[in-house]
Amino acid sequence: MSQALTLARPYARAAFSVARDAGALPAWSAALGFAARVAAEPQAAALLGNPKLTRADVVALLSSDGAQDAFRNLLGLLFDNRRLALLPEIAGLFDELRFEAERVVRAKVTSAAPLADGELETIKAALRKRFGREVEVEAAIDASLIGGALIDAGDVVIDGSIKGKLERLQSALTN
Repeated sequence: MSQALTLARPYARAAFSVARDAGALPAWSAALGFAARVAAEPQAAALLGNPKLTRADVVALLSSDGAQDAFRNLLGLLFDNRRLALLPEIAGLFDELRFEAERVVRAKVTSAAPLADGELETIKAALRKRFGREVEVEAAIDASLIGGALIDAGDVVIDGSIKGKLERLQSALTN
């Protein structure tokens, strides 16, 4: 995995630079996300490895409608360098660069049961205050948490779940 990230990093930085200069970060993010999802599909991955596939075929398959010429050129470059398998890593690194430039924190809130919209907005406001940045929240459900929530915001993890509290209590009792 770390080798894939090392190989993907220069492509992500170059794509970010081109997208930033063009003022098209959201469009590039969407296009890279689409290409990464397609490339990650097992059937598509097998097809992309076919030696009979041409550069034009790959660009047509992986680019969404209305993709910029610069994005199509990136796909062609990845094809030429046999790096199409890196698209998921490139997309992830590009999004990290984008969110850092836009001063946005991505957070995943996992709860035992669905959260009401008001609760999610309260969590978002608290995270915005803590980080001093805009916050983009993704909600998920994991019944094994029993209750409460687990918030993962990059380097910061806040475990307010009952499962987490029980694990900490068990650890304290055994030590």
